[in-house]
Amino acid sequence: MKEDSVIFIGLDTSKLKISVAIANGSRNGEVRFFGDISSEPASVASMVSKLSKRGAKLHFCYEAGPTGYGLYRQIVELGHDCVVVAPSLVPKRAGDRVKTNRRDAMSLARLHRAGELTAVWVPDEGHEAIRDLVRAREAASDALKQARQQLQSFLLRHGRIYAGREPWTRAHRRWLTCQAFDHPAHQILLAEYCQAVADASVRLDRLTKLVVETAASWSMAPVVAAYQAMRGVAFMTAVTFVVEIGDVRRFDNPRQLMAYLGLVPSESSTGERVKRGGITKAGNTRARRVLIEGAWTYRFPARVSPKIQARLDDLPRTVREIAWKAQVRLCARYRKLLAAGKPKVVAVTAIAREMAAFLWAIGQEIAPTAKA
Repeated sequence: MKEDSVIFIGLDTSKLKISVAIANGSRNGEVRFFGDISSEPASVASMVSKLSKRGAKLHFCYEAGPTGYGLYRQIVELGHDCVVVAPSLVPKRAGDRVKTNRRDAMSLARLHRAGELTAVWVPDEGHEAIRDLVRAREAASDALKQARQQLQSFLLRHGRIYAGREPWTRAHRRWLTCQAFDHPAHQILLAEYCQAVADASVRLDRLTKLVVETAASWSMAPVVAAYQAMRGVAFMTAVTFVVEIGDVRRFDNPRQLMAYLGLVPSESSTGERVKRGGITKAGNTRARRVLIEGAWTYRFPARVSPKIQARLDDLPRTVREIAWKAQVRLCARYRKLLAAGKPKVVAVTAIAREMAAFLWAIGQEIAPTAKA
């Protein structure tokens, strides 16, 4: 290996070991398997030190996965380049039916040298902590929905149907306490289901409070507040969008953000034939989901509700103007799409796509606070 040469290193990561492959910098250079190492930080540091002894410029890559970003941060701190690769965008040969750690590492090294890999955005440790917290709250919300569904299914099987207007109110809880079964096992089961709902509700409230408290001191807190100027973007929607997308200024234009969210139409065209289908549904599913949920609010005429007005008071004028422009346009856009015969779900998806563009515009006006 020549002094000051460039080499590309592919890492196939797992819980206990990392398979390492090396590709020389020249186009037709050798691609060889370096070996398997432990995933412990000390083993990684030893491997990096050994590869950098001859003054080579090292470019590492590995696929995003359950092992997280600790390896990326360690390599960057050691002064070398590293990218985390999107697994779904790694080119694969159609006829390749053999998959091993060694082959995957060598393929990553070769593709990294050819520039065929797509890197994902890597959040800093603070951003990742907030994201884990928000995702934990989402899991708690799903657990509460599941517990409620199990209770309602149990009652329905035994012909116990609540006659009130809305479930899970105080009146509904009083009705639950009045339910009695002849068999003791059913009575115990009812109590267990009710307790599961209560526990899940307490956990969700606790995590929601923790998200609010933690986000207040977050560097992205001004961006979260600015996004709430938009109709259909309350606190949890704004926080979810920010933790999943990060700083939207990393996108050069709103079309890139729309494509990243999977809200653009798919296409299969060739020659004279042009065929477009539904949205691609690529990218981040959580961010796409909260946008589509928020887009349903544009079914109603444009107006500034008292809740939105309270969120607008401390925001810059440019942000307020963007939010009002978005509301006027998107409410009219929804009615126009329905008048053209589009199904409601198609119209709402189109509104969510344009919401992403307005959020991108707001993100250009508000910068995150500097880290301490």
